[in-house]
Amino acid sequence: MRIGVDARLVYHQPAGISRYTGHLLQALAELDTTDEFIVFQHRKHKAPLIEAPNFRRATLYSPVHHRLEQYALALELYRFPLDLLHSTDFIPALHSPYKSVITVHDLAFLHYPHFLTTESAAYYGLIDKAVVRADHIIVPSEHTRQDLIGQMGVAADKVSVIYEAANPLFAPLPVEATRRAMATKYGLPETYILTVGTIEPRKNVIGLLQGFACLRDKFGLKTPVGLVIAGGRGWLYEETLEAVHNLKLEDSTFFVGRVSDEDLHKLYVGARAHVHVAYYEGFGLPPLEAMACGTPTIVSNVSSLPEVVGDAALLVNPRDSEEIAVAMHRLLTDDALHAELREKGLQRARTFSWEKAAQRTLAVYRQVVAARPAAAKPPTPQPNETGSKV
Repeated sequence: MRIGVDARLVYHQPAGISRYTGHLLQALAELDTTDEFIVFQHRKHKAPLIEAPNFRRATLYSPVHHRLEQYALALELYRFPLDLLHSTDFIPALHSPYKSVITVHDLAFLHYPHFLTTESAAYYGLIDKAVVRADHIIVPSEHTRQDLIGQMGVAADKVSVIYEAANPLFAPLPVEATRRAMATKYGLPETYILTVGTIEPRKNVIGLLQGFACLRDKFGLKTPVGLVIAGGRGWLYEETLEAVHNLKLEDSTFFVGRVSDEDLHKLYVGARAHVHVAYYEGFGLPPLEAMACGTPTIVSNVSSLPEVVGDAALLVNPRDSEEIAVAMHRLLTDDALHAELREKGLQRARTFSWEKAAQRTLAVYRQVVAARPAAAKPPTPQPNETGSKV
């Protein structure tokens, strides 16, 4: 097979989807040494993402997240003889002579359209055509699969759940030494709670800040505890800064920005607890990363997050600041609970791996290439299938 993978976004946004793309490509390179892979990268991204005999880099000039992206891609990709193109950010070329696999990471833009900018809304509105044109769709959770079936009318047999995994480098380290090193480097108190992700409305950082203020006011902590926020500034991040000021949390909230994987690893290990109270996630990688590092985590009891953490985390209502505060207080003060969730989290994290993800992704590629011609009409769903005709 000759497989193309659209990795242009990696240059622009070194966050969730880019991490998914990079880890998947690395795992595919370790697994498959016979098929030919063409990794399409942004023109400014000079270094190849993967160096392997059967992988080669190719440049695309089509703009990322632009209203003309699909048309430009169609023109550029015609010169590459592919059997299949995997669009890891879900938008394929408008017309193409080869098979198409797309990854839909979540449908947050349908559930929370008011969290989008005008430009983002226009881009994500393209999903209707994308899911129809795709020969197969990969999603990172059963929750997202059911969302696609229920919200978009996609046939059940057209969607495969392939779980993601933490960075393979993320693992336990000596806790006290790591905590002191991070405290020194970033000016943190030795005891801190960590949250990781882009600062934007969907991540509910303001809700976490309200919970942290409730923790301070309701429980009167005996030792200083910091709230560390690791992630880039997204849209409307100014509202988060205003919340810090209004809640009088300036002295205990630490914005460290987007950090290296090495430092992120150490920040996880050094944290007393990790908290992820997003309103919606298609998967939710930070809780899995925290568990892989041996750090107990608190997550929202909605969307895919309970599916990811199982019984290895504390679940809270993301709209209830007192419930968030109580969960944080439990992990700060209950050593037995902390130790129990640490062990459960480590065990849970080991059930996810990029090797498994690559194996299942490669199986999807082969299934799609071996199936009907790209231009053929999709089969009519049977009466017992969920979803409408696509």
